[in-house]
Amino acid sequence: MDANNPTTLMDLAIQCLLRHESAAIQALENIPRYFFVPLFIAAFKGGHKNILSEMVKVWPFYCLHLGTLTVREPHRELLKAMIENLPLYPAKNSSSRKPKLRILDLRRDIDCRITCPNIRIKPPFCFHSCTYSENSVTKMEGKLRFTDLESSVHLPRPIDLIMDLSLDNSLMEREFVIVLMRKIRESFGALHICCRDLQVDKLGDCKCTLRILDLNCVNQLSVDKGSLSDITYVLSQMSHLKSLSLFKVTFRSLSGKVFKNFLSHLQRMENLKKLNLSSFCLKNHLDSVLRVLPPNLDFLYLSFCDISYRDFRFLAQCPQVSHLKILNLSHNTMNWDDFVPFQTLLLNLSGTLKHLEISHCLINDSAISVLIPALVCCTHLRVLGFAANPITMPMLVNIMHSLTPLMRLKYVIYPIPMHCYERWRFQGRLDRRRLAIVQLQLKAMLQIAGRHDMKWITYPE
Repeated sequence: MDANNPTTLMDLAIQCLLRHESAAIQALENIPRYFFVPLFIAAFKGGHKNILSEMVKVWPFYCLHLGTLTVREPHRELLKAMIENLPLYPAKNSSSRKPKLRILDLRRDIDCRITCPNIRIKPPFCFHSCTYSENSVTKMEGKLRFTDLESSVHLPRPIDLIMDLSLDNSLMEREFVIVLMRKIRESFGALHICCRDLQVDKLGDCKCTLRILDLNCVNQLSVDKGSLSDITYVLSQMSHLKSLSLFKVTFRSLSGKVFKNFLSHLQRMENLKKLNLSSFCLKNHLDSVLRVLPPNLDFLYLSFCDISYRDFRFLAQCPQVSHLKILNLSHNTMNWDDFVPFQTLLLNLSGTLKHLEISHCLINDSAISVLIPALVCCTHLRVLGFAANPITMPMLVNIMHSLTPLMRLKYVIYPIPMHCYERWRFQGRLDRRRLAIVQLQLKAMLQIAGRHDMKWITYPE
């Protein structure tokens, strides 16, 4: 026993119940309400599937959230059991505990408690309830407020199932979706699936699954591989996106109808704060995308987008990106002579930018020398990545001298200097002895500058 954290009588009682499953299940009819939360936490962590199944049936609170509980692969069976045992109909036995659960939240949220505290404003209440869908439990209860659902054994009770979904077409994911579909059929439409974070791998393979979701609830959408027409169709059913990430999107033309339809639906996303268009060819058309975005975007990722000089000139003056916190422009060739637009962009973002990624951009010594004065003005910068650019050792030393005064800058991912290769850019063998000398020299410079909190790292090509 830990002297600093002695075991309480409640802890002992819970441990005893978990060791005797049948007794624990029988006790659920009589134990006090305050006993449910610690028992649920212990049962979940211990993987007690049968006890959790019965607890869901008689949960004495309006909502149940996983909150800070960590969901690992073995817990997937627990989640399925909780879904399968959601009480859709009032208890037939009048002597048994009436099910009060209306919101089951399977997301991990470090700021969320197992159940929301009772408040007197508008009971029952849940801080994390769905506010968008007309099929949410809050809206449905409002429509049926004159009907006593608890007294009827014929009407299913409206319930919200809140979750984050990753549709990767794996066996585990398919089994989970089968459980959802079976429960939806059982509920006759009373079960509302509220997906907040939706990640889709190969959109074309997931169309049937998407039909069971209320896409208007989605706040974060990530699609890896899909046609722009299919993505646009999904976006047409969304209005409240805060984050959109698209990878490896296929379409024929930036001047065609499909791209224009995509822009029209993107324009409706008034709450968008994060946009990631990786491997989305936008050469000479970046302005078309940025013009339809809401102001004050926080995160912009444009890696592998074939950004042109013309695009960069527009980006430098675009009001939609004037307050970015994270900007990723990696894997876009920047071998032009004029870097003043990039310098202007950094100066405009100097009051907000925290993370900048410009790796694999063919930025050379002359270009980086233009950018250094602007980087020094970015006093909020915490992370800078400019790996795999053709930089010489004298310029790397100059960069370190210039950046060490930035006290908020903690991590720098720097390029291996050109002299460490027989021939630069993957064509020659890396001389690891020379690289080791470079690393020792940078480490010594950091110590002299008194920046023990700052890390400069690199990686072989």
